Amino acid sequence: MKANSQVTISKRVLTIIVAVLLTLSLFNTYLILERTSGPADTSAVSYDYVLSQSRNSYLLKNMATGYSTTIAKSASDAINSALNDGKSIYLNPGTYALTSDITVSNKMNAKLVSDGATINGNGYKIIVHGDNYTLSKYTTISGFMLINGTIRVEDSFETTISNIVFENTSIGLEFANLSTWSEYNQINNCQFINTTQGIVFRSPVGNATGSYASSEINRCSFNVEDNSVGISVEKNAQFSDSQLQDVRFWLGEYGTSNQTGIFTDGSMEQTLLQGVVFESFAAVPDSLYAMDLGQNCNPAPIVDSGVSFLGNWTARIHNPYGKWISGVGGAFEKTNQKVPVGVNNQYTDNTTIQTYPLKMYDFKPELSVSNMAPGEIVTVRVRFEFTDNVFSGSVEKTFNGTQSVWLTDNDMMTLYASQSIIWAIYVDAKSNLPSSSASVTVSGYGTAG
Repeated sequence: MKANSQVTISKRVLTIIVAVLLTLSLFNTYLILERTSGPADTSAVSYDYVLSQSRNSYLLKNMATGYSTTIAKSASDAINSALNDGKSIYLNPGTYALTSDITVSNKMNAKLVSDGATINGNGYKIIVHGDNYTLSKYTTISGFMLINGTIRVEDSFETTISNIVFENTSIGLEFANLSTWSEYNQINNCQFINTTQGIVFRSPVGNATGSYASSEINRCSFNVEDNSVGISVEKNAQFSDSQLQDVRFWLGEYGTSNQTGIFTDGSMEQTLLQGVVFESFAAVPDSLYAMDLGQNCNPAPIVDSGVSFLGNWTARIHNPYGKWISGVGGAFEKTNQKVPVGVNNQYTDNTTIQTYPLKMYDFKPELSVSNMAPGEIVTVRVRFEFTDNVFSGSVEKTFNGTQSVWLTDNDMMTLYASQSIIWAIYVDAKSNLPSSSASVTVSGYGTAG
């Protein structure tokens, strides 16, 4: 039976139309996802705008309409345009140069996200601003390298900064309260390289509070160089009820002078440091501090078993104003530690009791002397060194025969500072004779963490 030629032609026309529509659909999808790669292939469509680098200009695509605009030279203009019109922008991999500040103002759930872009800040800032914390909430900034630039958060609630490399800048990340407060911030998986100040919590301005409370800094690293500080809490700023977890500070690797991991002249009340490591590479440190407590610090952070001090320091905790350093710990015991005996009533080398890298919170010593010569008098001295490198007053016990003595409560009151954490116990001994074969040991128990 002969086929109807009109039907055959119609089928061919329909096939051609369908093929053209499919091609257009695929091309449109390509345009929407233009120059995206990796995770962006499935996520870019959820953003209001996508920005791409195109030689010496930038291509800004409206993801709702598919319309693209070419913007010459200035990535700042493109990003600000997108954030003024919408609330989320995705940066395709590329290099973006700022010529002015970027501002995210009074937005809810705003996003500035990439998966590997580089932003040359040229000294400018990315500012998350709220007239107050109720108008600026849940902003996310993530996924790029920021060179010579700053991210600044003003009066905003629950801002998340993640997977950012801050490099070659005076200030990496700063929080500032100008009218209300900025709390519940999340700083995750960020690196701070050659930053004069890595993270700064600013003193409040005007009627604003100093609260940056209930914030978290997780899995971040700080390469601290000369005349630099990793984290700074300014006067009246309250980085309180917060956490630093799995954070590492490297000092003394590039230069060895005037470097600080954490400086606080404000409050870090009930802020817990867990898995925090301060590591010094300096052989001869000069003003190298893991922590530095300022005159207005009230109080210092909790320093417990979650904190490690590695290497050499001018002071692990620089505490020139005698601030209270608190912590918690577990029990330990030391037995029969031999103590060198100096002669001619001169102390010689000491025995050091330490729980490194843990900190010691208390220790009750027992002193034992034996094998003394007739007429010999042996004096044993005990001192405590605290985490701020301050030594306690000394307790001396005199022996004229074989004897073991526990230090009394009154003795311990002499050794304990009013507010501090013990770093080490120093015990040394001396004999009144020109030579001695006396045996001196120290034992005891305490808590550390």
